[in-house]
Amino acid sequence: QVQLVESGGGLVQAGGSLRLSCAASGSIFRLSTMSWYRQGPGKQRELVALVTNNGGTNYAESVKGRFTISRDNAKNTMYLQMNSLKPEDTGVYYCCLDRPVGLGRSWGQGTQVTVSA
Repeated sequence: QVQLVESGGGLVQAGGSLRLSCAASGSIFRLSTMSWYRQGPGKQRELVALVTNNGGTNYAESVKGRFTISRDNAKNTMYLQMNSLKPEDTGVYYCCLDRPVGLGRSWGQGTQVTVSA
């Protein structure tokens, strides 16, 4: 069973930056697509960004140009660098691992990001 542990959330003023990390257990990390989701107050969970096993990336329109997703397979860790944060970026950010060949998905416990106006 894969364990995912997020860190790096917190309270920041609008315009500020945060860097989230997601540490994964097990060797499946390097073969998996990794992604960040978020769920704002009263909203549905939404995809923020993903990075494939070979480094391809995709972003939600709302974060393009401000957020950067990356991964370090040697450390079994994924990152989300968030710049120019806005109050609407507030929410719980979840790390997600999608195993290859549709073999299932794992979630982290989430980390809170709060952006004050």
